[in-house]
Amino acid sequence: MNPSHLRGFLAVLRAGGVTAAAARLGVAPSSVSGQVRALERDLGVRLFDRTGAGMRPTRAGQRLGRHAEDLLGYVERVRAEVTGRHAGVRVGALETLVAGLLPEMLDRLADRHPDLTVLARPMQRGALLAALAADDLDAGLFLDTGDTLGGLGFAPPPGTTLDFLDVADVPLVLVGAPDRPEGPLLCTEPGCSFWLAADRVLGTAADRVELGTVGVIRAWAAGGRGHALLPEFAVADDLATGRLVRLPQPAAAPLSLRLAWRTGRDRTDADLRAVLYALSA
Repeated sequence: MNPSHLRGFLAVLRAGGVTAAAARLGVAPSSVSGQVRALERDLGVRLFDRTGAGMRPTRAGQRLGRHAEDLLGYVERVRAEVTGRHAGVRVGALETLVAGLLPEMLDRLADRHPDLTVLARPMQRGALLAALAADDLDAGLFLDTGDTLGGLGFAPPPGTTLDFLDVADVPLVLVGAPDRPEGPLLCTEPGCSFWLAADRVLGTAADRVELGTVGVIRAWAAGGRGHALLPEFAVADDLATGRLVRLPQPAAAPLSLRLAWRTGRDRTDADLRAVLYALSA
């Protein structure tokens, strides 16, 4: 059995469908479908019933599901023993964090554990939390606040317990163009971290324009098309060059850069424990 086929099978089993499984794995749905079909041909059995409500495991699929994760773990342990290299630790993070904060953290990790590979995957928070719950990620970095998971205003994944550690404060700054700071509030999509942060800091009454990414928001703000509430690290260069300026804003506590993992993983996985220690230093 090909390990990549097993990973595709497990992703479909956990997600309940090919499209959701592909999103978790970061590949095309056709790739996941091909992996499942190849595994079915290899075993000579049907692993899923294709229904209008999704992919339902057959009895054979249920039996394989009880062993697939152990098989993959065994393959990784053998690979590490034979090659002398640790298996990769999968860390998901918001795209803004992958670009702005994660490189420095990974450099620190590389200094301490040069033999440890970290596979960084940019993801939206909802997909990230779902992947943690499904054990498709080992750890995740996102923005939150408060003493419980989801204090920013989102729901944690049901039925799964996640441990977390706040590794840094992330100050927010209201910015706009030097000559045209007025206009609507520029945000990413509803429910994202910066939209929820704007609800907490500025209230919900402001006229908003929904844009795709932080990079687009910065460009629109610099062009005088509105103002934006963003993490300070994301606009530090723009503030230094005068492309954007700070605008008056209500006092607000910074968000927390939150590192989360499935409960119990840090006690049993030495590679993950090394990542947690390095990223939280």
